[in-house]
Amino acid sequence: MLKKIMGRPRKYRFLWLAAGGCVVAAFLYSACAPTTTRAPSRFVRKDCLDCHTEFAAKYLSLSGVHTPVMELQCEECHLRHGVVPKLLLKYPGSQGCYRCHPREKIGMDKPVLHSAFQKDQCIRCHNPHGSSQQGLLEAPLEDLCFQCHKTERYRKEVVHQPVQEAACLTCHSPHGADHANILKSGSPALCVECHDPGKGEFKSAHGNYPVETASCQDCHNPHSSDQTRLMRSSVHPFVDSQSCQKCHDAPGSSRPLALKATAGELCYQCHEATDLKAGGSITHRPFTDGSCGSCHRPHASENLNLLSAAGNSLCYQCHGQMQAEVKYPHKAIDEEKGCLSCHRNHAAQHDGLLANNEQAVCFACHEGTRSASQITVSHQPFVDGTCGSCHNPHGSNFNGMVKDRLDAVCYRCHVDTEIEFTKTNTHQPVVDGLCNACHRSHGAQRANLLKFEAKDPALCSDCHQELMQIPDAGVAHPAFQSGQCYRCHDAHSSNIPGMLTQKQGFLCAGCHGTDLKKKITEVASRHKPVTEGQCSACHNPHKSDLPHLVLAQTPDLCLACHADLKAALLQASPAGGETPDIQAAEAKGPEETFEQLYIHAPEEIGKCGICHLPHQGPEAALIAEPIQPLCSRCHDYGNESFGKAHLGIGAERMDCRSCHAAHVSRDPRLFKTVLHKPFSENSCKDCHLVELQ
Repeated sequence: MLKKIMGRPRKYRFLWLAAGGCVVAAFLYSACAPTTTRAPSRFVRKDCLDCHTEFAAKYLSLSGVHTPVMELQCEECHLRHGVVPKLLLKYPGSQGCYRCHPREKIGMDKPVLHSAFQKDQCIRCHNPHGSSQQGLLEAPLEDLCFQCHKTERYRKEVVHQPVQEAACLTCHSPHGADHANILKSGSPALCVECHDPGKGEFKSAHGNYPVETASCQDCHNPHSSDQTRLMRSSVHPFVDSQSCQKCHDAPGSSRPLALKATAGELCYQCHEATDLKAGGSITHRPFTDGSCGSCHRPHASENLNLLSAAGNSLCYQCHGQMQAEVKYPHKAIDEEKGCLSCHRNHAAQHDGLLANNEQAVCFACHEGTRSASQITVSHQPFVDGTCGSCHNPHGSNFNGMVKDRLDAVCYRCHVDTEIEFTKTNTHQPVVDGLCNACHRSHGAQRANLLKFEAKDPALCSDCHQELMQIPDAGVAHPAFQSGQCYRCHDAHSSNIPGMLTQKQGFLCAGCHGTDLKKKITEVASRHKPVTEGQCSACHNPHKSDLPHLVLAQTPDLCLACHADLKAALLQASPAGGETPDIQAAEAKGPEETFEQLYIHAPEEIGKCGICHLPHQGPEAALIAEPIQPLCSRCHDYGNESFGKAHLGIGAERMDCRSCHAAHVSRDPRLFKTVLHKPFSENSCKDCHLVELQ
């Protein structure tokens, strides 16, 4: 078809193409135009249970189903596009519950709240979807309560009937209440709802006293007991024998529950004060005030000796600061006797109601520490028996139960040392506050309570063991080898690097004088490290594999400072050596020029000591002797070639350094870089007259 069109005249070709375009446009429009017979696409929303079939099978058949679940209103609590598997809730914690269950309706506005409520955890007890238990509880009430409350407290020989029937809600509110222990009402009002105080049996059991106006829990355990009538474990003898009139007025009096005397006076009628003091002159404050009820219950208690609380918790009622959690608690506090391991309860002969003097109390358990008292040098607080000077007897966050960081404890007595030890360079144990790294805490056989003698290397080797290993080969500094660290170092701190006792130059000169080999009377030059007193720039102060304790062999040792010479030597070859590598030179590129350098004395390269002295010398540049005899060691001045090269001029009349470079040169003859042209062409006679003698 296209051939037919293209074969016609030009004007007809245009008409055919235009007509074809209209047909194509009409077809595309008809294909894209909306039609009335085709329904538009849309998303069809599924219900949650269309996918969560296991959930439906688990919960919808239960006797109790949460209303939003029953009405398939999952989005009342959950976000529809929650992060699986978190099933993201709309509200944190129990906040979502309070939208339907207002706080005031479930007891959340009460002063005493169930602990689960305090932690905002409704789901600890309730299942948010469904349950076979009333109130959507997670388990039967008895099992549910015992998840938190220890069973043995409720399963003694005699059990209160509501507890037997697992009817906890008979007495307690599940969420919140106005009374302690979330009780529905206070005692005895709660108790008399079941126990009629008007009955003869009730009156007879209580000696005809109107106990319905008192607190039943003073004598009875509300849950279970090993005693008859739910009496508490420890009962006052007069209560047990119903001899209430020993302390109270007669039941028929106007004030039958009133005491005949003050509490202290009543107690002392049976309990002799002198017996309770047991010879002690320092008394416990409640004992002094006659406030026996501060520690003891007058009728019954679950604790021995009618104590109002068990063990240390009784003491913490007044001494709460001792209850703080610490990293290193005193072991005695956590043992059976607790506070009474060290203290007396009523009176004692020692401060703090201690059972004995402070040191004796400590030695009762710390027998091994007692031996320190027999040692030659004892720590003064230890001698005085004042362990509390350093240690907190109840516990501490610091090792050894010390009161504070060990250095802070030491500085309380050693005041001057805190300033003395605060210097630029400080021994690491001092920085870390570990005085006991070197010193004993209680006593030692050596002065200053040191673990070892100050001159004994063992004192340092505990920390510096690897450093102090003497090499089998090589050499060691005599002071270091004999363990005399104190000869050079301060044990605590110093303002000189390395904790040195004095500046390095003076320190070394104290033993080594001004030179290792000989004294030079007229010094013309000194090595810069010597001038600056930096001997350790070349020498290891402790040990080395090389003679004279040098850090490295020459020339590496020297080139560590002489960088320009090192750079020149790297691109030099021995004097008279092979010609430069042209290919290597071309590889450098047109911007880099290849330079051939020559080194003085190739057979002795690296032996700087042939010409130079290491510390100081009588000549410039630390050379060992005047230049003419120095050079004559290698160069024979009487040699014919030497005389010819130097125009027969005697060597004693020349200074070799005037023409020659001492180390490296671009010239094979080691001439200096800049040369007079006649000199470089060996035309000395152009300028000089040579007089032959």
